[in-house]
Amino acid sequence: MAFEGLTAKLNAAFKKLRGKGRLSESDIKEAMREIRLALLEADVSYKVVKDFVKSVSERCSGQDVMESLTPAQTIVKIVNEELIRLMGSENQRISISPKPPTVVMLVGLQGAGKTTNGAKLAGLFKKQGKRPLLVACDIYRPAAIKQLEVVGGQLGIPVFQMGQENPVKIAKAAIRHAQQHGNDMVFLDTAGRLHVDEALMNELKSIKAEVQPNEILLVVDAMTGQDAVNAAQSFNEWLDIDGVMLTKLDGDARGGAALSVKAVTGKPIKFIGTGEKLDMIEPFHPERMASRILGMGDVLTLIEKAEQALDQKKAAELEQKMRANKFTLADFYDQLLQIRKMGPMQDLLGMIPGMGSMKNVQVDESALGRVEAIILSMTPYERENPACLNSSRKRRIALGCGQKVEDVNRLLKQFDQMQQLMKQMNGKGKKRKLPGKMGGFPGFPGM
Repeated sequence: MAFEGLTAKLNAAFKKLRGKGRLSESDIKEAMREIRLALLEADVSYKVVKDFVKSVSERCSGQDVMESLTPAQTIVKIVNEELIRLMGSENQRISISPKPPTVVMLVGLQGAGKTTNGAKLAGLFKKQGKRPLLVACDIYRPAAIKQLEVVGGQLGIPVFQMGQENPVKIAKAAIRHAQQHGNDMVFLDTAGRLHVDEALMNELKSIKAEVQPNEILLVVDAMTGQDAVNAAQSFNEWLDIDGVMLTKLDGDARGGAALSVKAVTGKPIKFIGTGEKLDMIEPFHPERMASRILGMGDVLTLIEKAEQALDQKKAAELEQKMRANKFTLADFYDQLLQIRKMGPMQDLLGMIPGMGSMKNVQVDESALGRVEAIILSMTPYERENPACLNSSRKRRIALGCGQKVEDVNRLLKQFDQMQQLMKQMNGKGKKRKLPGKMGGFPGFPGM
């Protein structure tokens, strides 16, 4: 995930300050030097780093920090506030037209993930009750239209295309189509180039002039660092963009683009792509990103992921079973599937306050797969009644999933411990809220 290197270096700088009861000017100067180096190594724009460090230094030199009983915490608080300000202070939403359809024009260079992430964005709005239409305006890149049709089909979103027709005509015809068929959002997937050139920009300006989009969203690749910022600056000068979608933040990106785009262009990051799957897109919240960068977790995003993954009806049924001490391996398997929907465990651990360092720990994702294989090797009766599992049944299950009998016994022992814990919780108070209702998943063996 992006920012891992930056997080580690910032925390190392703060750690040196925590043992000091009072801070001298030299302490603050040394901390600022390390913060400056950390930001530059993260590929943040030099000018942005210079202004950021100057602002933090001025605030840290105040008497409230110098005389504070916890100066290190105060400096972390200041850095957190300045990071939030640097990235835009608050989440900026897409402007929805009072008269449908809302037209979102997606622009960007080739390779930034414009087609896939445009479809992800349409899918996000579909979950919110909108009726989006994807429009294939990229008539140059081989298979661009087919790619849009494939991802649109996977998300259940219609795709409008007219083959190799003029992109301006395609965009105008798509809006008429949307008005006639009740689509309240139109996403125009426009052509890209390997670099910014006049021919590309003139075509995009023609589309903008003809359809008057409500939003021009630039898609940039976080992996390209300052090149992404330079591209954003060029597109903004030509088209006056409304916002940025930053993609591939799950890769080995140093994060400099996220910290530089707003300061350089004045335009906010509105969405981020966090993985290859078509549901891995999030609205960009500067305060949450700053919290992640400083290793303080991101509870709100974690809760939102849990809400999206949880089947609320099943969660209610599960709570009743847990209160009645009837939680089975079949129920546990359902919970396991919902946890896996939330994304890689390594990313989820990084969102938990106090566990930011766990992002660098290699989590054995296959452990969940092994648990799943053991449970699926059981019969429905065995999942509902694990007490019936004798030696011969365990041997059959182990053979069926390619595991050892010891692995089956370990799972059953941990499951039994989980049941004992639930009984204790039920005994302490019948009205007490139990895990499983919202975000509180039971523990999972093997992790």
